[in-house]
Amino acid sequence: MPDIYTDAQDERTIGDVLLHGLGTPRAPKLRVLRIALARSLQIPTPPGSELDGSRLGGSEYALERITGAGQSADEEGRRDYDLAVRALLSIYHGEDMFHGEEADHRYRRYLQRHVRRGLQEIRTTWRPGHDFHGFLYHELFGAATTRPVRADLGQQILAGLREIGVSAQIRGVDNGPRISRYRVYLDDVNHYDKVKRGLDKLGLHLGLSTRQGILLQEDEGPVREARVLALDVPRPAESWHTIPGARLREWATQANDVPTLTVWPGVDVLGEPVHFDLGAAPHLLVGGTTGSGKSVCLHALLLSLLWRLAPQDLQLTLIDPKRVELAQYAAFPQVAGGEVVEDIGDALEILQQLVDEMERRTLLLRQHEVANLSEGRAQGGIDLPYVVVVVEELADLLFQSREAEAPLVRLAQKARAVGIHLVLATQRPDADTFSGLLRTNVPGRIALSVRTGAESKIILDETGAEKLLGAGDMLLRPQAGARARRAHGVRVGSDDIRLCLQSVRGRSQ
Repeated sequence: MPDIYTDAQDERTIGDVLLHGLGTPRAPKLRVLRIALARSLQIPTPPGSELDGSRLGGSEYALERITGAGQSADEEGRRDYDLAVRALLSIYHGEDMFHGEEADHRYRRYLQRHVRRGLQEIRTTWRPGHDFHGFLYHELFGAATTRPVRADLGQQILAGLREIGVSAQIRGVDNGPRISRYRVYLDDVNHYDKVKRGLDKLGLHLGLSTRQGILLQEDEGPVREARVLALDVPRPAESWHTIPGARLREWATQANDVPTLTVWPGVDVLGEPVHFDLGAAPHLLVGGTTGSGKSVCLHALLLSLLWRLAPQDLQLTLIDPKRVELAQYAAFPQVAGGEVVEDIGDALEILQQLVDEMERRTLLLRQHEVANLSEGRAQGGIDLPYVVVVVEELADLLFQSREAEAPLVRLAQKARAVGIHLVLATQRPDADTFSGLLRTNVPGRIALSVRTGAESKIILDETGAEKLLGAGDMLLRPQAGARARRAHGVRVGSDDIRLCLQSVRGRSQ
């Protein structure tokens, strides 16, 4: 009798890891199943019961295939780790999994949940074609191998500055999740431009690649005898700190006196939470290349709203032409129609319905003599929810039908006052995808790492995103005219979405 089951998506993930990640398509699947188990055990919250039972299109596995129960050691990596795995799960769940038939049943049930959750996490955060070994190192060992920043780095920075003709002093350093911010006092205030022009040369002096650029910011403190600059110097990936999804839950549920549509995409370079009002944006473009963390950023924005707002306050319209990232949200009562829109014909119909709803709301505001939905809700005369429209891949939507641009532009031009806000995401930030009309009317921007400075300009109207570190490193400019601000994304996984759904259902009962 099988001990655990997988589904069709799990099996595709296993195949992708063996073929594209490990480069060993004929290797035993136990290698991937054990990696998935290890990944799940790193998550502090237990996996849910929705991972139980057999699944259509999946496979069945006996314990020998996963823990090596009863197996002798051989060259394929088979070895009996069953007692060790039982001990790990017993400690993790605080339950006895050694004595008796019921304990054995619990062991198999929890093992299945952990393996399947680990496979989901791999699916969410790694894509075929990306470095799987680097991914493993960061996911499984990054937090445990944090290295202190080299004590001599400050002296190397000063030496590098001297090479470009700048004399300076370092007056402080702050270590954040991924970068170290050095506060540099210039001896000559006229050397600012020299520093700006010489950042690439300074990075090479420090041994950084051209992709790991140093970002320059003006220090926010008062300028006295010399100009104060902040140099953000990236650290090695193995010294990064991951910001878990549990932090997002804390920020959202404990926030007081913040605007209704406040969202938390992550933390600033020194680790403090970053938030902004989506309602004031009032529309947002999220752009970044494959593997930049764009989809995880979308999850953070969505959960920021879902943790706080009930269905009477928030209605989500989710359009996902890729049919991958947003499916988990269909069960939330805040999602319009209880489904994620995937078909292009349905998407066009939904967008036109939103345009009609915008016009209806506009007339309603006039009748109540209020300027916007927020004012109408505050006065008690208009009892309508805010509407947030999320398009997971704008390029795919427009590629399938250019007709979708017209309703998007109309919504971007006029929907702010009536409480309808757009979040448009794309991994292909080019002029064809983000046309001039959309660009003009979608002022809020989040840029994750991109390939070129030209792509950065499409998203932010300035360069800089091509120097980001990937994996959720971003530049925020939530409103037109504001300075771009660097942030590191919170890490949201399928487990965080499940916990939020449980909370939402609990509130509605």
